[in-house]
Amino acid sequence: MKILIVEDEPKTAAFVKRGFTEEGFVADVALDGVDGLHLALTGEYDVIVLDVMLPRQDGWRVLQEIRTHRPHQLVILLTALDAVAHRVKGLDLGADDYLVKPFAFSELNARVRNILRRAPARQTEVLRLSDLDMDLLRHKASRAGKLLDLAPQEYRLLEYLLRHAGEVVTRTRLAERVWDMNFDGDSNVVDVAVRRLRRKVDDPCERKLIHTLRGVGYVLEERD
Repeated sequence: MKILIVEDEPKTAAFVKRGFTEEGFVADVALDGVDGLHLALTGEYDVIVLDVMLPRQDGWRVLQEIRTHRPHQLVILLTALDAVAHRVKGLDLGADDYLVKPFAFSELNARVRNILRRAPARQTEVLRLSDLDMDLLRHKASRAGKLLDLAPQEYRLLEYLLRHAGEVVTRTRLAERVWDMNFDGDSNVVDVAVRRLRRKVDDPCERKLIHTLRGVGYVLEERD
């Protein structure tokens, strides 16, 4: 899953990003309303965590623009504005939830999982290929009914491959979308991660699902 954090306080933004990264999300950060709105309207995010008191453009306006152009986008307002009138305004403008600072990350994470679970526009909660299953809301993956013990980065890698099953995914694309980094042709970080994932997903099973296209990248698919 992918999350956008629009928060002008760098320490808070880094704290929230680290928490969601550890939970298996790919997280982007914007430090002002203009950049946040640009990412919200040009990227694809499962949920957006949006502060209200932002430089350049406040969160109220950002939320209005998101609702105009992407009415089904999930948005949680995260702000120090705790008056009832502020909460009512946020919900009236279309926020899916409203959390007041200071906050515990565990509560923010629970609220994100909750709106993902109940969102009517959610396309799927489970990704599946052959006997490989990934439950996005419970953050679990299994092969042939056996739970896979995946590190957060391995979980994100497998999720991306499952979302693009049957497609050839280049190393550059994986580096950008899973690691949020520019790919260095001399780096073997992607190959090492895929090898580790293979040991857990494919090695115990006769039928292999992760395939290499030498010099290009990888594809997750069921072959005869």
